[in-house]
Amino acid sequence: MLVFAQFGAGRIGAIHAANLAASGAARLAHIVDVHEAAAATLAARHGAQASDAVTALRDPAVAAVIIASSTDTHADLVIAAAKAGKAIFCEKPIDLSLTRVDEALNVVRAAGVPMLVGFNRRFDPSFAELHRRIGAGAIGAVEQVVVTSRDPGLPPVDYLKVSGGQFRDMTIHDFDMARWMLGEEPTEVFAYGAALVDPAVAAVGDIDSCMVLLRTASGRMAHINNSRRASYGYDQRVEVHGSKGRLIAGNRVPTTVEQADADAVTTEKPLHFFLERYADAYRIELAAFIAAVTQRTPMPVGAEDGRQALVLAEAALRSLRENRPVKVSEIG
Repeated sequence: MLVFAQFGAGRIGAIHAANLAASGAARLAHIVDVHEAAAATLAARHGAQASDAVTALRDPAVAAVIIASSTDTHADLVIAAAKAGKAIFCEKPIDLSLTRVDEALNVVRAAGVPMLVGFNRRFDPSFAELHRRIGAGAIGAVEQVVVTSRDPGLPPVDYLKVSGGQFRDMTIHDFDMARWMLGEEPTEVFAYGAALVDPAVAAVGDIDSCMVLLRTASGRMAHINNSRRASYGYDQRVEVHGSKGRLIAGNRVPTTVEQADADAVTTEKPLHFFLERYADAYRIELAAFIAAVTQRTPMPVGAEDGRQALVLAEAALRSLRENRPVKVSEIG
């Protein structure tokens, strides 16, 4: 049984702790959070103890860590966990600074510890099946990828101030999805963005709506469209067009009941937010991490995937600011 220490007792931490407790293949020993009451509550719920970082990382029984704390703590915790010889599950992004990401990953490589970055959407059953069919040649060679991701509402402005901006905070998931579906690394990025939902977003130097185009060296293309507001729920769709056909993974809804009457044919709205929409993905993601650590197999989403998604986010940000296509090689 793999023993874990977890950093972060917020809403993502609560999801991971519950999934650990239910996995049957892992045990949660420590919860660490700057909010001691939150750590104590979550620890008591799952038979763990509230600890500090030093105590958790020094525990010889702990073989792995989950880093689900605030983004500004990720890099330091990655470095500390790597030096302690622990396998690392880190929520995205590793850091908002590419330089800081590289510092952390250099320590991870030197320590030789496995690391997964939490791009949970790869583990969504529908998206994973779509990707499997691409690999099986169901639609021939991939030519175009369209990723739609729209939140049901704007997060608090105080959150936006420290989020790193839409590209690093929200679109970073979609950059990873586009890379995964394209099967080739994007080499050029062009981005449009605006604050269409609330002028307060522009006041803090951010955007809430964007469209991003990616192109690979062979000419494959991806289009990402994001909005922080979708009045109808959490909109999450992927379409892949190939030389022999098309694949689509659509939204998930509470039920598939359809009502037809003299006025209209109606179905239910998409699930409201990511906690519900990606509940299965979070569970499968954790199981995949545990399997990779215990079986000593490669991580399905590695540290370099986390880095490359941030590179694309930085390229998009530069494109938006300079109103031009940006070569990914300009970023590093």
